[in-house]
Amino acid sequence: MTGNGALWLVVGMGSQLVFSSRFLMQWIYSEWRRESSIPMSFWYASAAGSIGLLAYAIERRDPVFIVGQATGLCVYCRNIQLRRREARADIAEASR
Repeated sequence: MTGNGALWLVVGMGSQLVFSSRFLMQWIYSEWRRESSIPMSFWYASAAGSIGLLAYAIERRDPVFIVGQATGLCVYCRNIQLRRREARADIAEASR
C-alpha cells in the first residue's frame, strides 16, 4: 500500500469510528436522562464522520457511497441548524 493509500485507509477507518461512536453517545445520553434523547454530540459526530467518509468515497470514486454520505450529511447539518435555532429561541425566551 502506498503512502497515499495508507492515508486514505486511516481517513476512512477513523471517520467510520467517529460515525459509529454516535450510537454509543446517544445510548449513554438517553440512559443519563432516563428517556430517549439525541444529544448535539450525535449530530456533530454524524456530520464529522460523514464528511470524512464522503472524502474517502470520493477518493475511491464510489458513486453509491458518495450519494449515501452526501444525502446523510445534508440531514445531519439540517438537524444541527434546527437545534441551534431552538437553543437561540430558548435563550431569547429566558431573557424576557
